[in-house]
Amino acid sequence: MRNYSVVAITDVKLDFGTWEVIFYGEFISYIKPTQMHNQNRLNNIISIIIALLLLVASTTFADQLRVVRVTDGDTIKAVVDHMEIIVRLVGIDAPEKSRKKNEPGQPYSTKATKYLASLVLKKTITIKEYGTDRYGWILGVVFVNGTNVNLEMVKAGLAEVYRGRQPRYFNVKMYKDAETEAKNAGRGMWSLGDKYISPRDWRRMERRI
Repeated sequence: MRNYSVVAITDVKLDFGTWEVIFYGEFISYIKPTQMHNQNRLNNIISIIIALLLLVASTTFADQLRVVRVTDGDTIKAVVDHMEIIVRLVGIDAPEKSRKKNEPGQPYSTKATKYLASLVLKKTITIKEYGTDRYGWILGVVFVNGTNVNLEMVKAGLAEVYRGRQPRYFNVKMYKDAETEAKNAGRGMWSLGDKYISPRDWRRMERRI
């Protein structure tokens, strides 16, 4: 039994004698019987695993993820165990690319995408996961060799702190500090000054068109 709607990272194998349970991070990947066994035994095993997983507030994915595509300045596609997943960089909001072909997007949207690609594309990453969004995409802080990529995007002035609701336990303060520093230095999109429009406001304007 394999669940393709979730992703995880830390490969753990539990051998329960006649059942071998393998799961990644906080999700069960598959259950392999080593010999025939009754359903009650299996239910007990799953109950134990679920109880253990409830103790975990968030999951840090081990470095088995390889980035294969950068969609925009805050969204990437990665592969793990032959599965493709989409990861949205939690806590930040990058300039919006155009939804229409041959039309320009928000200023600095292309630069943000290219900069993110320079940080993660074709590289192995780890992710601290904060659940999923309404599309089922992973919300996570992405790390490359210990470097917080989400934070680097804000430091470069190519993403702002997300102005909506942040996930529980997410440390937003350091992102706000980085945004203030980038803004004061006039980096990236902050060089636009009074002409700057938040990605959130840009999306609202686009929906009205």
